[in-house]
Amino acid sequence: MALPLPEYDRLDATGMAALVASGELSPRDLLEAALARIDARNPTLNAVVDDLRERAEARVDNLPDGPLKGVPFLLKDLKQHLVGTQVTGGCKLYKGKVSRYTSELSRRYEAAGLQVLGRTNSPEFGIMGITEPELWGPCRNPWNRDHTPGGSSGGSASAVAARMVPVAHGGDGGGSIRIPASACGLVGLKPTRGRVTMSPTLGDAWQGFVQEHVLARTVRDSALLLDIADSEPTIGEPYAAPAKPGPWVDEVGKDPGKLRVAVCRDALFANEQHPDCVAAVDDAAELLRSLGHEVTFATPPFPQSDLVRAYFLTVAAGVACFVEEAAAEAGKKPSFHDFEAGTWMLALIGWKSSAAELEWSRRVIQLAGRGVAAFFEDHDVFLSSTLGRPPARIGELALSAAEELQVQLLRHVAIKPILDFALDQMGKGKMAATPNTQLFNQTGQPGVSLPLMWNDQGLPIGTQFVSRFGDEATLFRLASQLEEARPWRDKVPSMVRP
Repeated sequence: MALPLPEYDRLDATGMAALVASGELSPRDLLEAALARIDARNPTLNAVVDDLRERAEARVDNLPDGPLKGVPFLLKDLKQHLVGTQVTGGCKLYKGKVSRYTSELSRRYEAAGLQVLGRTNSPEFGIMGITEPELWGPCRNPWNRDHTPGGSSGGSASAVAARMVPVAHGGDGGGSIRIPASACGLVGLKPTRGRVTMSPTLGDAWQGFVQEHVLARTVRDSALLLDIADSEPTIGEPYAAPAKPGPWVDEVGKDPGKLRVAVCRDALFANEQHPDCVAAVDDAAELLRSLGHEVTFATPPFPQSDLVRAYFLTVAAGVACFVEEAAAEAGKKPSFHDFEAGTWMLALIGWKSSAAELEWSRRVIQLAGRGVAAFFEDHDVFLSSTLGRPPARIGELALSAAEELQVQLLRHVAIKPILDFALDQMGKGKMAATPNTQLFNQTGQPGVSLPLMWNDQGLPIGTQFVSRFGDEATLFRLASQLEEARPWRDKVPSMVRP
């Protein structure tokens, strides 16, 4: 069946907004085109889990006259509130609960003219690198529906890759923008710590690991959406990112100059990389050489095992708080039966870990931050693969039946030495698929995943580029240079082709 506005699938958000501004398209044209694609493509992907079309239709003729007026948009089902709508965080205790306020970032998005059409699938509390929550069911990758789109912003990535919307909201606490960007062939930037506000109800999440931004198909869209998010200061912020040098969109297309690029072919938080991921790094390094950049092999110094443990301890403490907040909101005590097994395991670790252990984690991370910052005194960009392997099959990375049984047993005998052992096993096993992103959540540098390669099975293999703290400008300049040299904009999954 032919879908309305055939050109919709090739337009990015910037292009759509330009056509609305010129009068060639109306916000209603874009709304109808987006909803038709959601209706046609979402049933096999399960990317959009909450439909807000009635709200969008009520707004369509009175949208703010902002830089993205009428452009269809989706919010991840985590953290970002819109008054009068639900945000579940993938947790069944929040289903049906309506927000009493609008988050500042959501307000900025809508003030720019974006049309929020719904919410996208996310794992419970965003703690997994896959998107297979019990509440909503698994989300699928448009490039191959037997495979995951990654997580935790998997629903947003799936929807953008399937051209339901040109851009969608995500959050990144351990790679949750960059991981699905890699899996779905998109541009996924994690901004510098403190760049994007969590006002009014949060100062940070996971001790500053989490940064919010978008999944996009083009570098210019990522830059424009960051301009919208990074538009004005807010009071009471716990971190301060360096001020931007000017509009981020002005960095797109600028000559990055001759950059000193450090290349790493190894996994950062694991022991091995899939050959496809190594090939993606080698290919990107050769492309950078051809563009005149200085390429060397180097890796920031960091204590791997200590940082992995510190990462999980920090996340576990945060998850324990999430569980308690959700239970309190529902007027009950935390119960194993109200949460997924993996969530409960992390909550147990959080409850049983000491304040001294959390302080140890904080010191380990801050010391590593100094080492990584010093590394960027001698290098402008760090290059690695985004993932440690190609996108997994649906269900492949979920907890096994044996692991679920172990969690059930632990809820009765949550003995600290056993939980410590479980924590160590998480570090050894669960990082293998996604080992390269967490370091930069811990240390705060901006990083972007770019879709420079597809493997022989037709799955995207993303490449990660990281720059010094506060220096998104270098990433936007380099990313736009790579986008021109190796265009990916017109690569589309077969399910989208006419």
